[in-house]
Amino acid sequence: MSDAPPPQQVPARSEQAIVWLITAVQFVNILDFVMVMPMGPDFAKALAIPESQLGLVGGAYTAAAAVAGLVGSLFLDRFDRRKALGVSLAGLMLGTLAGGFAVGLKTLLAARVLAGMFGGPATSMSISIISDLIPNERRGRALSTVMSAFSVASVVGVPMGLWLAEVLGWRAPFFAVASMGLLVAVGAVTLLPPMKKHLEAQAAGEPVGTVELLRRPTVWFSFLLTAAVMMAGFSIIPNISAYLQGNLGYPRSGLKWLYLVGGMASYVSIRLVGGLVDRLGAFRVGTFGSALVAVTTYAFFYEHVSWFHPMAFFVVFMSAMAFRNVSHTTLTSKVPGPRERARFQSFQSAVQHAASAAGAFLSSQLLSTVPLAGPGGAMVRDEHGRVLVKLVGMPSVAAFSIALSASLPFLFRRVEKAVEGAGPARAAAAGKPAGGWQTLK
Repeated sequence: MSDAPPPQQVPARSEQAIVWLITAVQFVNILDFVMVMPMGPDFAKALAIPESQLGLVGGAYTAAAAVAGLVGSLFLDRFDRRKALGVSLAGLMLGTLAGGFAVGLKTLLAARVLAGMFGGPATSMSISIISDLIPNERRGRALSTVMSAFSVASVVGVPMGLWLAEVLGWRAPFFAVASMGLLVAVGAVTLLPPMKKHLEAQAAGEPVGTVELLRRPTVWFSFLLTAAVMMAGFSIIPNISAYLQGNLGYPRSGLKWLYLVGGMASYVSIRLVGGLVDRLGAFRVGTFGSALVAVTTYAFFYEHVSWFHPMAFFVVFMSAMAFRNVSHTTLTSKVPGPRERARFQSFQSAVQHAASAAGAFLSSQLLSTVPLAGPGGAMVRDEHGRVLVKLVGMPSVAAFSIALSASLPFLFRRVEKAVEGAGPARAAAAGKPAGGWQTLK
């Protein structure tokens, strides 16, 4: 039975325009998430939140996105992907706006839960749209363009957010991102063509049920790969800003430059790695990235090698994450067929965000804070007279992250072999060449 109707190509310019539009969608989606982590010490002080609990703020978003992914898997494949994306962006921006009005930990967590409920499906829809449009042999390059939104958010968005927080207060970045997201949402709804080809595929054959999808071993190995990648990263990432300032004495005013340089390195790496994945495969590139992340984490957080300057760490860490994450996203996008793509991506999003939340929550349990003592045992205070604190327990968090990274080469290889074997069989069943176009209508 055919997995999809006969393919129909779209003009190269239209393809490129849609890829860049989805990149803009991902930019505001990612910026909404990543700006919260470096701003953590700011709103922790303003709202009297213990810095050891900052992982909960990131975890609230990811936990809500995980639940939304499970719920979305039940129905997202039934709708035009353009409309589903528009609704997701609208809800995401509402949650971001609410974050700017938070008055304490509970209200901030509620706002982040609302943002996560819609941010997760927005990511699922974005990846589904690119997977519908781009054939396998060019998907690495296309997804590297979309994922470059992370680097741009780090290069431009995070430093600007930190600057806004310095000048106008920590609430200002939330309001700015909400306004920007509204413009992107309007652009996505008005400029994207209707995305209904998967509905034609469903009409041409029996719909793929959830049970059938979850019976496949490759799907579960894909989920395991996603979980390991996200837990390894998000046990570390939410705590970087607090660790730099409290443990290493890195100045708050220097954070924006740190994220600027690290984001530039990430952008260059992401633009490079997409072509490498298309040529060398996800296993080789992903294994290299995973090994580099593990070594960097060990040197900076476990042993804290004195010569490893924070700027150098950020450049290497962000570049290594780019190699690992582009490989992972490109590989897992090839697991589902068109009729089940949004369903699969919703499950994948649920796993991704649940694992991110688990990593963040676990790190918050392994970490504690103690007052920062200066010469003679006197407590160190900031310019506002507040006592500075440092994180205790980062070596344990680093060891956990490294152990997960060690499992990734096996999972990359297992999923890549399954995808390579399934491609010709799926193409033969569909009566078209492998890697054929999924049409836009």
